[in-house]
Amino acid sequence: MREELLFLDRDAVRECAARVDLCAVTEEILRRHAEGRTHLPPEGYLPWTNTEGAYCRSLAMLGSIDAQVGHPAAYGVKLINAATSNPAHGRERAAGISMLFDPETARPTVLAEAGWLSAARTAAYTMVSLRHLGPADWDALTVIGCGTLARAHLDLLAGAFPGVAQVHLHDLDRTRTRVLAGWTHEHHPRLRVRVHEDTEEAVRAAPVLLTTTTTDKGYIPARWLGSGTFVAHISLDDLLPDVFSTAQALYVDDVSLVAENPRRVLGRLMGQGNVLPPSHSPSSGAGRALEGTLGQVLTGAVPAVRPSTGHVVSNPFGMSLLDVGLLTEVRRVAEAEGLGQKLSLF
Repeated sequence: MREELLFLDRDAVRECAARVDLCAVTEEILRRHAEGRTHLPPEGYLPWTNTEGAYCRSLAMLGSIDAQVGHPAAYGVKLINAATSNPAHGRERAAGISMLFDPETARPTVLAEAGWLSAARTAAYTMVSLRHLGPADWDALTVIGCGTLARAHLDLLAGAFPGVAQVHLHDLDRTRTRVLAGWTHEHHPRLRVRVHEDTEEAVRAAPVLLTTTTTDKGYIPARWLGSGTFVAHISLDDLLPDVFSTAQALYVDDVSLVAENPRRVLGRLMGQGNVLPPSHSPSSGAGRALEGTLGQVLTGAVPAVRPSTGHVVSNPFGMSLLDVGLLTEVRRVAEAEGLGQKLSLF
């Protein structure tokens, strides 16, 4: 018996994704996760150091979404690898592949380039969090870190928030900042771009802050964040612990995912008891509790707190469920339009 799978390279993934409402699909998956209609196993994690002394890692992220009327269950995996030395050689820091599995036979049915969709998935999560937790009125944002993730965010921002007029950019690599500024001028000319050489100045420049760096050392203190600031802490360790302890509200994508990952600052704070699970009543001197997840906000299980008297932090760790769900929608478009290539396994 011959078995085939559908292969989607980056161009095919992007072409199909252009016909998918990434934010709407992301919202629906987050709701279903909050309602317990998904399965999210622990991540597989393999670290090493390459011959240049750079940190490398491989993440294997499985996930499934239960069936609903008109849609079968979705099962899949994302394998996403990264080396911190890649950008210096002109490569994107992270890249990988995603697969979908047949619900009945468990055979892989789709193999797709994962790097672009992973960045788009992260950006869609940020747009949803801004829609429900961001400032009531804002027209400018700051992006710290001007690589692939930053570009994905600005691409979605233009459509999700047409009222935003100003973008502030900062990166320790000034060439990368100039490149992103030029790309933004070309692709989203209505956005006014200001480049900042000073980190603190950039952070203070707007009421919305996105961190899309690769740093593993915190550098943003709470005192840099004015009242009414929303922080999308997308990367690893940009925020110092006092940003979390003094936050007006703090949301994640999945509490267990955060608690089980001491490689990131919020996971370490939870392990130390400085940040507690939602609905936890801290004793005197104990840490502050999470408000809950963005999915719980969408279902109404926890209140949505927008920044007013202080700052609000959204800190997603990245759920494979979103990759599986978005790739499922991309696959539907590919099959309907005859896009992609058929690969024979045997």
